[in-house]
Amino acid sequence: MADGGPSDGADRILGAVRDVLGPAEASIPLHEPEFRGRERDYVADCIDTGWVSSVGSFVDRIERDLAEITGVERAVAVANGTAALHICLILSGVGPGDEVLTPTLTFIATANAVSYTGATPHFVDSETATLGVDASKLDSYLGEIAEMRGGVCVNRRTGAPIRALIVMHVFGHPADLDALSEVCAHWNLVLVEDAAESLGSAYRGVHTGNRGLISAMSFNGNKLVTTGGGGAILTNDAVLGERAKHLTTTARVKHRWNYIHDEIGYNYRMPNLNAALGCAQLERLSDMLARKRELAARYASAFQRVPSAAFLAEPEGSASNYWLNAIVLAPQQAEQRDAVLDRLNDAGYMARPIWTLMHRLPMYANCPRGDLSVAEDMETRVINLPSSPGLVG
Repeated sequence: MADGGPSDGADRILGAVRDVLGPAEASIPLHEPEFRGRERDYVADCIDTGWVSSVGSFVDRIERDLAEITGVERAVAVANGTAALHICLILSGVGPGDEVLTPTLTFIATANAVSYTGATPHFVDSETATLGVDASKLDSYLGEIAEMRGGVCVNRRTGAPIRALIVMHVFGHPADLDALSEVCAHWNLVLVEDAAESLGSAYRGVHTGNRGLISAMSFNGNKLVTTGGGGAILTNDAVLGERAKHLTTTARVKHRWNYIHDEIGYNYRMPNLNAALGCAQLERLSDMLARKRELAARYASAFQRVPSAAFLAEPEGSASNYWLNAIVLAPQQAEQRDAVLDRLNDAGYMARPIWTLMHRLPMYANCPRGDLSVAEDMETRVINLPSSPGLVG
């Protein structure tokens, strides 16, 4: 049965959200943190002992916990996800004059981290199933514009080396890592996973962040697990992990009392206070994941009855943390996106569109790019819905 018109489509979408969440007596946020465990105790311990800065037992513990949860060889806690991604790119050999293949459909931090290295973002398209980078389209595009010179992938149009591909797991849905890894192997590109949103997500039974040479996570206040502000670098290369720790600790050489730095480093360390919060959060990760997936299942069921929109489900062969639940408007409803957003927000259900695409932003408007038609289409049709774990249970 088709919707009767734009207004009817918005009505049905609002009705489905209300069926899942109930009446919004007050505004329901898009995603808010949940503190139900030992967060207060652990933060108080930092204050009581005086270990509040970038050294402390909770920093060491959160790195161990993250390595165990994700299955990687080494995790390095840092100040935020953008800092993590910046270091990932440096350790991938990216530098001034290089290009980094980057999805245009991503949060601004992905492109900004490339710019911090002096490299140029080179924007590529996404696929509809995962909203991640389209591997087949990327391979075809590279066949048109790139060539191998001495084992280096070079953009024939600009003459710049293309060093790496950043793959972003959008809303916690794993991208097609098998296909993307093949593209990287064929073109000798370093695969970097922007796993900022995918703590608790798995691709073919393996936690995200394991396929790339190095990966970045975020623990911002709106993430499933938060440290207030924070992030982490993940890698299965022990040497890279040690170097990540060194670079993010101002490249200081260990000494009892002297200050010796052997290269340009970065003050990207996560304070013990933030790590304490994160350790308490990680203790309840499995519970929050279960409730997030339950909320997603309720949305999926409700939107089966809404012809004007489809629920964005986890890709086949993957398990998503459903960080942000999303619907995709039917093509004929695209022009009504803003009206639907107004309707939901006016009713007390915070909703937002997907990010403005990177190539539309003034500082990135002149960057190299391929055909971005899928991302441009998704920009007009994707809407995020309230996704806090506390909405269930």
